Amino acid sequence: MTTSNNQKRAMKSASRLYAVQALFQMEHSSQSIDAVRAEFEDHRFGAVYEGEEMIEGDIDTFRGLLEGAVSEQSQIDQLADRAIVETWKIDRIDPTLRALFRAAGAELVAKKTPPKVVIVEFVDVAKAFFPDGREPKFVNAVLDHMAREAQPDAF
Repeated sequence: MTTSNNQKRAMKSASRLYAVQALFQMEHSSQSIDAVRAEFEDHRFGAVYEGEEMIEGDIDTFRGLLEGAVSEQSQIDQLADRAIVETWKIDRIDPTLRALFRAAGAELVAKKTPPKVVIVEFVDVAKAFFPDGREPKFVNAVLDHMAREAQPDAF
């Protein structure tokens, strides 16, 4: 069975959302990266909640974001701090946004995906978490700043 390009893109997009959820969970439950990764891969990818089937995630994308966010957290948090208004450091913002910036930052620091793709994908993730809020615009602005610093040659 082959996976179409659209399916692959959807799976990568789902993995970005799952990575944000996993990073949020790690921060709030003090679970290890191994425990959270196993829970998501075994029980969340493709799970059915309230009659709705969750999309399968792309395991390589999910693991790369999770591991990158953890191993490069200091660098990513510094990028985010500089992108956020000076009075609002990353540890003072909404924990969902913090997880989102860390997952997106991992992808930006890895330099395997064009920054504009990372920004669009994670603004979509923000819209999933904050459908009626101003957060997606904030995410767009912060990620644009982070991307320009992490990958200046891409602009």
